[in-house]
Amino acid sequence: MDRILIIGCSGSGKSRMARSLGEKLDLPVVHLDQLWWKPGWENVTVQAFDEKLNAVLKTEKWIIDGNFSRTMPMRLQYCDTILYLDYSRWQCLLGMLQRVTGNYGKVRPDMADGCPERFDRDFVKWIWNFNKNNRSMNYTWIAQAKHAKAIVLKNRREANRFLKSI
Repeated sequence: MDRILIIGCSGSGKSRMARSLGEKLDLPVVHLDQLWWKPGWENVTVQAFDEKLNAVLKTEKWIIDGNFSRTMPMRLQYCDTILYLDYSRWQCLLGMLQRVTGNYGKVRPDMADGCPERFDRDFVKWIWNFNKNNRSMNYTWIAQAKHAKAIVLKNRREANRFLKSI
């Protein structure tokens, strides 16, 4: 496992998994949100994002967490492992609530600029509909990436067991 994609719904723990795996495997971690967002929740241009992502993809080792479906085909070409956190909407909503109010406080530690977490009605709706809108496509991408090892984790207990096994 040298080039790992971590995908899943917001609140599933992609960033936490990426950091934990990065420490265990001594791999650099790249959060797609950090490539996309500037301070104040202003995004970079698509061209700037793609240039940054392409530079990362061409390096020998990495863990990339995030969905950004537009870039999935290019990321799939380079990865050797896909880790899909395929959690229920309830687990993801709980994870988001914990991130905003509990374990992390009000600022995401993986955001370089320290933007306050956005948690509004639209974001709850995004999480609620994520599996309905994205699950089948995620499994299609996994099936198409025959060169990559696919690991699907269905809940936090499975994720913790996986991390302990590394």
